[in-house]
Amino acid sequence: MMVVVLLADQLSKYWILHGLDLPRKISVAILPWLNFTWVENRGVTFGMFGGRAPLLFMVVSLLACLVLLGVMVRSRSRVVSLCCGAIIGGALGNVLDRSRFGWVEDFIHCHVTIGGRTWSWYVFNVADAAIVCGVFIWMAYSFYSDWKMRRRTVG
Repeated sequence: MMVVVLLADQLSKYWILHGLDLPRKISVAILPWLNFTWVENRGVTFGMFGGRAPLLFMVVSLLACLVLLGVMVRSRSRVVSLCCGAIIGGALGNVLDRSRFGWVEDFIHCHVTIGGRTWSWYVFNVADAAIVCGVFIWMAYSFYSDWKMRRRTVG
């Protein structure tokens, strides 16, 4: 999963940069609720802490990857291992961007307009999606496993 996510992230960013030439176009409508919008994210998740201490962000990300790699290798759960792989692959994809460009290439922009009001999500990339999905699925799986174990001991 780690390699799949890393490749999907880097290939999508390469295509956005060189194939679609998004930096020149800035934004391209794909669907009524989806645009590809060029953003150079110098912060961390959703642009927080914009541009402060990029080396620190990379070191912390790499340390987190090492910890997750240990969890992935030791886990007896395929779900946990896959989630760790998704998170590591996403983190490495963003670290590669930050080390090459000094920023992370974000381009997926979801939005919806209802009754004249527009709601817009932060612009993100494949790596970010893999990290968020990996964390969410891992948490859901952990809650489910805990609930299942408690049912066995009670009943």
